[in-house]
Amino acid sequence: MNQTPFKNSAQKNNRLERIWLLAKIEFKLRYYENKLGLLWALIRPVSLLLIYFIAFKVIMKTTIENYSIYLFAGLIVWQFYLEATDGLTRILSTKKYLYEYSNMLKIEIYLASLISILLGFVFNFSILLIFLFATGIGVNINILYSPLLLLVLFMLCFGMAMILSNLFIYFKDIGQIWPLLTQLLMWLSPLFLNAKDLESNIPHIEVFNPMYGIMTNFRNITMYHLPPDFNVLLINTAQAIVVFCVGYLMLKKMGGKASELL
Repeated sequence: MNQTPFKNSAQKNNRLERIWLLAKIEFKLRYYENKLGLLWALIRPVSLLLIYFIAFKVIMKTTIENYSIYLFAGLIVWQFYLEATDGLTRILSTKKYLYEYSNMLKIEIYLASLISILLGFVFNFSILLIFLFATGIGVNINILYSPLLLLVLFMLCFGMAMILSNLFIYFKDIGQIWPLLTQLLMWLSPLFLNAKDLESNIPHIEVFNPMYGIMTNFRNITMYHLPPDFNVLLINTAQAIVVFCVGYLMLKKMGGKASELL
């Protein structure tokens, strides 16, 4: 009897279990070694929320309604993007032992790290839902679009992580350049600014900044009870697929030299 299908199935299950185990270990190392544990996943966006709230609501008198919820919704999306891109720029260096001394594929190491970041996002998303109900905003059926938006964000971040980390193999300066570029991208995103103001001042901003569309659609389905803008969602999905494919090709072409160059 041919045992190959069963063997392949067992190997696949073993890989999935290994990815999940590594993701859980990273998640625990990220939070549970600290005295406040998982609360640190909340403390960072809440701290930034207070800073931006004072700057833009108290001092600059922004007219955006429910500004604290508006900020928090944008911050948890931005925090995921930041941790998954800037945070994984050096992953081929810091996790070198995994692909050198085990049979883990490099793409599995990326996936495990992204899942660990995703767990923190899910925690903060739960807090956002609590805020929405506590303030009387609530949610409606459009919240069901959240897994789709999260998938687009996940794929975009996956691709960016592969691109940045492979560039880092050859150009260490990317570790200094990318944080500066993220600052620019932050100001071109509706993180604490009104999305309509950005769009009116920078036409077609969603075409060259996917975070604009993802963040705007995330707020639409959570706090504004609206369906996502499907035209923008289609653009962002195409962008995420292209970025992922470019990142994967770079990993295949350049990642093989990571061991000897890092």
